[in-house]
Amino acid sequence: MSTTTITATMTAPSVAPNSTAKDGTTQSQAHQLAVATGGYIFPGIPRIDDPYKKRQWQLEHMAGAFRVFARKGFTEGTSGHISVRDPIDTDTFWINPMGKHFGMLKPSDMVHINEAGQVIGGNRVAVNSAGFVIHSAIHRARPDINAACHMHTVNGKAWSAFGRPIDIINQDSCNFYGTQAVYNNFGGVVIDEEEGQRIVRALGDKGKVIFLQNHGLLTTGGTVDEAAYLLTCLERTCEVQLKVEAAAANGLEKRIISDEAAAFTAKTNADPETLYTEFQPDFEYEIWLSNGELCKGE
Repeated sequence: MSTTTITATMTAPSVAPNSTAKDGTTQSQAHQLAVATGGYIFPGIPRIDDPYKKRQWQLEHMAGAFRVFARKGFTEGTSGHISVRDPIDTDTFWINPMGKHFGMLKPSDMVHINEAGQVIGGNRVAVNSAGFVIHSAIHRARPDINAACHMHTVNGKAWSAFGRPIDIINQDSCNFYGTQAVYNNFGGVVIDEEEGQRIVRALGDKGKVIFLQNHGLLTTGGTVDEAAYLLTCLERTCEVQLKVEAAAANGLEKRIISDEAAAFTAKTNADPETLYTEFQPDFEYEIWLSNGELCKGE
């Protein structure tokens, strides 16, 4: 059994989806009022009406996500990829070039590719074929997913060997409550289109993260920031789970958070706005580390 104590400091106004309240508060801002205090609205996902400006914004955040992953040690040779749906031609997406270190990537390095696997714009170089197979299948099947991250992280690979989701045993793990999936049929390097389709079927209509057994982690989101934060959070959660399993094997009792508390925490912390916001400190740190180069686009 678990208990949760809540102290309310502000009451978020009631705002219908995609609408604006009388005081000018949007739905996104209303949620931020629920999780932030101090009398100021905390900025969430920006609204960008110009699709070309949105494309550039996405590519900058995509490059930032790769640099965050590099800093956190998620590199493994040429493995690992992030894809982002193009806001202009939504049947196409952007992906990283094959064989370039994540920590060196800039917006101008990204490759624009179509569903047939043809490079149609951006940086005209080769991409990872397994990355194309996995990400194209996801973008085709799930129009609600604009970004996907797949990495061969140390703890993700270790936990994937069990072929099971993580337990809901701490607050951060609640971010994955009700949205975890597992793909149990490792068939080698994913170069077959049918393998990509099987992964998509395992992810389902509502899944946001999936454990690829004997392989690694894959996370998704409405923004690349959401997907990237879920990846960093899931990797750390796998690390914690492995430590908990080691302690439990020596006789310590593992206690699972109740469904009620997990659902409440997920509703508060795992919505797209909050997950986007959670990634911004890491993203802004990468801009600072690059002296602004990250957002120059060249």
